[in-house]
Amino acid sequence: MLGYGSLCLIWGSTWLGIRVVVRDVPPFEAAALRFLAGGALLVGAALIQKRPWPRDRRQWSAVLVLSLTMMAVPYGLLFWAEQHIISSITAILYSAMPLAVALFTPMMMRRKVPRTAVYAMVVACGALLNLFWTDELHASRRAIVAGMLVLISMTLSSWSAVYAKLRLHEVDAVVSTGLQLIFGSILLVWATWALEAHRHAAWSKAAVAAMAFLTLFGSAAAFVIYYWLLKKLQPYQLSTISLITPVIALAEGWLFGEPVRPMMVVAIVVVLGSVGVVLRAEAEMQSGDDNVLMLRDEAQ
Repeated sequence: MLGYGSLCLIWGSTWLGIRVVVRDVPPFEAAALRFLAGGALLVGAALIQKRPWPRDRRQWSAVLVLSLTMMAVPYGLLFWAEQHIISSITAILYSAMPLAVALFTPMMMRRKVPRTAVYAMVVACGALLNLFWTDELHASRRAIVAGMLVLISMTLSSWSAVYAKLRLHEVDAVVSTGLQLIFGSILLVWATWALEAHRHAAWSKAAVAAMAFLTLFGSAAAFVIYYWLLKKLQPYQLSTISLITPVIALAEGWLFGEPVRPMMVVAIVVVLGSVGVVLRAEAEMQSGDDNVLMLRDEAQ
């Protein structure tokens, strides 16, 4: 629970951090620097601590695949998108991740997803839509394109969560995260050279502070905790973090003087209650018609 809560706080703040950075730094360059620095820290720590590295081709191939689908492509798209839509809208679009993971789980893991968990996720998404229904959702064409890219990023991350559950169970979380960040940064460096050669970064104090936070906490610490938790929870359970991060974004706005309407408080209560139902659903899951989103396997 401590790890889960830490991830909620960290990733609930990264949306704003990304938004601050991309005001002054080209998005692919910013993502590449974030991942390269975070990966170097983790790989250095793994070498000093003599942690075990991937043993065979299967584990190395999983690390390489996730470098692309969990790191480089989703975060490259996110950094670009946050130039054109505000961080709270990005968070609400990403909150559909638990439902996407629930769809991928039976297809990839042949594992049942509790009906109560799916219903709770739908209710939470509805509450969040009410929470963040603003004119930003009807903005310019670039904002619409940015929103679509966020949804693509969310879908890739959802697939990657299930894939990692299947393929990285025996790989050290620190080593795996460090390697993925470094390999992912290589692709982002190429994107910087190919697409952003005409742009130059202007490193303001706010951008430097935000990048430091994203590197140390949003990348190095958060992904280690994420992969560690993924060994203990089902992917659909862990993905409920994306339901809480918009609430964190709202709380941060309140701290900076933004008004909080009574309906916002109701939505927060609904979301937190729904997340609690999802986290308990695995233990309470019953066989038979208590489940939806499942594929039959040979044991049934």
